[in-house]
Amino acid sequence: MSRIAGRFSELNPVAGCGGWSPGCCRTLPRKNCWTLAEHAGDATPDGMQHLLHRAKWDADAIRDDIRAYVVPHLRDTEAVLVVDETGDLTKGTATVGVQRQYTGTAGRVENAQVAVYLVYSAARGHAAIDRALYVPRSWTEAPDRCRSAGIPDGLAFATKPQLAARMVERALDAGAPARWVRRWTSWHRWTTLANPPTPSSSALQPPNAATDPPPTA
Repeated sequence: MSRIAGRFSELNPVAGCGGWSPGCCRTLPRKNCWTLAEHAGDATPDGMQHLLHRAKWDADAIRDDIRAYVVPHLRDTEAVLVVDETGDLTKGTATVGVQRQYTGTAGRVENAQVAVYLVYSAARGHAAIDRALYVPRSWTEAPDRCRSAGIPDGLAFATKPQLAARMVERALDAGAPARWVRRWTSWHRWTTLANPPTPSSSALQPPNAATDPPPTA
């Protein structure tokens, strides 16, 4: 928490985040502001609700802080950058990025948000180091809808592979050593992709079977 405290515009959300994060990591039967507040010892969910709905913080800077913490602890030249997506089922049409779309969470087409995640996986452990919300064309081609939801003007549509490539490049540019990139394909199987040799290069290319045999684990 001391690493990210300066990313918040006020003190109370820092304390709220300190209680919210451990609760999210616990196997609570249900996770919402009430249950997370109870786990943190708060009398009401007001602090959690303020953190999630009204508090201001620099999410991208916090992402960079987390990566800067994870990579030195797990650093491994044979590490794998793992790309996967997950969906959050939701009702209504106001949640950013929501539409009827396939999500592995349900195993079918549902009303959901979908996000792409990047995990740094090494011999000593693994941790998420980046994320990107998938914003469908039904949103990016409706500026008024985006504006009412707080999406910055000019957001261009990006496919999930494009979001993944940007995250891989960010990790490489930040000095995260990795030997392989793996992603979960739309056909529900893992695909091993090219060795990411240098920063600022696209790692999402098919591997060369002659020179880049797949890893054994």
